[in-house]
Amino acid sequence: MNDLYQACFSPAEWIIDLVSEGVLEPINYQQTHWRFSGISLQKAQTAVRLQRDLGINMSGIALELLDEIESLQARLSCLELSDDA
Repeated sequence: MNDLYQACFSPAEWIIDLVSEGVLEPINYQQTHWRFSGISLQKAQTAVRLQRDLGINMSGIALELLDEIESLQARLSCLELSDDA
């Protein structure tokens, strides 16, 4: 977890809040040490920008990222359908 909050220039409590909101999911969870994927780093950096630039709170960040995921999944489905045609 140290690497993630250092990369985002954010306190550890902020990363814990992102996990609590469901924005980030630790992998290889151990009681004393969380590990995160590269995708989690991208999500955390996006969350930093949303909060810093737009003043969006933690719940808003979670909703914004969920909307982005849904949009990307819809685009992927369209691409997969066009490949089948």
